[in-house]
Parts: sequence; structure tokens; C-alpha cells
Amino acid sequence: MIGMFLSSLIVFCIVIALTNRRHKRMIEKQEKEFWDREARANSTRKKSLANLAYISIPGYLIPENFMPQDAEVSELFETLRYLSDQKIVNLTGYTNTDLKLEYGTANITCLSEYDQNYTLLARSLQRLAEILYKNARIKEARAILEFAVSTDTDVSHSYYLLADIYDAEGESDKKAALIEKAGSLRSTMKNVIVRTLQESGPYSGWLHSE
Repeated sequence: MIGMFLSSLIVFCIVIALTNRRHKRMIEKQEKEFWDREARANSTRKKSLANLAYISIPGYLIPENFMPQDAEVSELFETLRYLSDQKIVNLTGYTNTDLKLEYGTANITCLSEYDQNYTLLARSLQRLAEILYKNARIKEARAILEFAVSTDTDVSHSYYLLADIYDAEGESDKKAALIEKAGSLRSTMKNVIVRTLQESGPYSGWLHSE
């Protein structure tokens, strides 16, 4: 009995050792591939940024003196006005290494700035839509959310609130386009968004309960 136990223990230890060795080799391979790729990226020459998908904010999304009594709304519209004069690019899903390989190391600073502008845009649009929705300005909230989705935002609640608006307005069939859009995102959020939209609404319960 003891001999069987020792034999099993030895086999178990051998299996663990082999597994650890394979895991170590895999990690070492991944690290080597990463640093090789990073070295190539750091030696990539500067390339033109003309083919980037620059985002322009439509003028109709930035009306003058809209809900002037609400300080937060005024501030959000001011943010949109500021961003309308900046270069905005959605680079969600791309690493710095990806960007350096594609556009050169010398462009990484401005590319990071363009992406930061996009992050600010996506968050500002969502917050603005929430406030407008809660103030029964559904038409305006819908326009803002549809623009946000058109830019490939991965702010999940932009999709959820827009889906609720579609349901409320008898246009539930438009959710299929939202699901397709979410499924094409370069973001880790896409599966969560798709899965949620495939379920029955409402999707923005947290907002409806406020």
C-alpha cells in the first residue's frame, strides 16, 4: 500500500515538474516575442498620420445656450467645443507597440494625445446623454448616443441607454445594428455589451431607478 502511494506521489511530482517546465518555456517564448516586437517597433521610422480615422464632432451636437441653468451640461458642451478643435482618434485596442510598428516611434506622443481626446469625448458624450435623458430630452440624448456609437465607443452604457430609447420608441429592430456594431469593436468590452443586448431590456436599470 505504501509502495503504491509512493509510486503515485513520484508520478504526480514528475507530471508537475514537466508541466512547470512547459509553462516556463512558454513564458520565456512569449517574453522573447514581446521584446523582439518591441525592438522592431522602436526602430520603425516615422510615417504619415494622414490615413488615421479622425473624428469630427457635428455642429448640431453643440447647440448654444442649451439648458444654461444646468452647470454640468454647460461644462460638458464646453468640453465638446474644445474637442471640436482638437485631433481625435479612437485607438482603443491598440497597444503602444502596435502604434509604433504602424506609425513609428516618433509619433507615439501625438497618437497618445489623440486617443486621450477620444477617451474624454466618449465619457463626455455618455454623461451628457444621461443628463438629457433624465430631463426628458430624449431626441437630443438619442442623437448624442448614436454619434457615440458611430465612433466605436466601448462605453457599455452608451449602447444600453440607446437600446432602451429604441425600445421605448418602438424601434427595437434597431438593436440588431447595435449588437453588430458592438461585436466589431477592438475592445475587451465587446462580448459583455453583445451578451447584455441579446438579453431582454431594460438595459439601463441603474439610470431608470435614479
